[in-house]
Order: sequence, then structure tokens, then C-alpha cells
Amino acid sequence: MFDISFMELLIILMVALIVIGPERLPTVARTIGHLYGRCRNFMYSIRTDIHNEMRMEELKKMQSSVQDTVDSLETSVQESVEQLKTAITNDPQATEKSPRDLVMPQSQLESEQSKLSDSKNPQRADIQK
Repeated sequence: MFDISFMELLIILMVALIVIGPERLPTVARTIGHLYGRCRNFMYSIRTDIHNEMRMEELKKMQSSVQDTVDSLETSVQESVEQLKTAITNDPQATEKSPRDLVMPQSQLESEQSKLSDSKNPQRADIQK
């Protein structure tokens, strides 16, 4: 971290032993250890807070993109509903027809229904042929 070699650390310890004295050196070392631990915990908490803030920003971006998608789908559905409403109001016989009739002609609807019933019951299709 500070790029201190073993020899430099040994010299610092020898000076500390001479200046502080052998009686108070253990308490000073213990105090320095506690301060170092607090410093590490503080740095860890700062790193965790920064990481959490970054995740929150990513989640906000994701939420905005999902919200944009939902809005576009909602407008698409609203436009489709409006088109169906205008088709119903413009067709005077629309009240007599079902919604499927508005989308698909009756003859095509009947052919689709017969194909569907034939595919569900293959024995019946063979009998009709």
C-alpha cells in the first residue's frame, strides 16, 4: 500500500521503541491496531456504499427502459382499441357481427373451424372423405 520494505519497517519500530519506551510500546501498538481496524472498516463501508449507489443507478436505468416499453405497448393497445371502435361505428351491421367477424370473413372463419375440427379428430376427417 505505502511500499514500505521490511528494513524500513524495522527502523521505524526501533525508533518507536527508543522514543516511546518499552513500557508504553504495547499500548501504543494496540491503539495503532484499533485505529488501523477502524480505518479498514471505514474504507469497506465507503466501498460498499459506492457499489450500492452504482447498482441503484443501474436499476433506475432498467426501470426507465421497462417503463418506456410498457408505455409503448399501452399506446399500441390503445390505438388498436380505437381502430376497432372506429370500425364498429363505421359499419352499420357491426352490432350484429361478433368481433371475429370484423377481423375475418365468415367463409374464411368456417373453413378455419373445419380445419381445426379435422385436425383434432383425424378419424372424422377420414370418414368425411
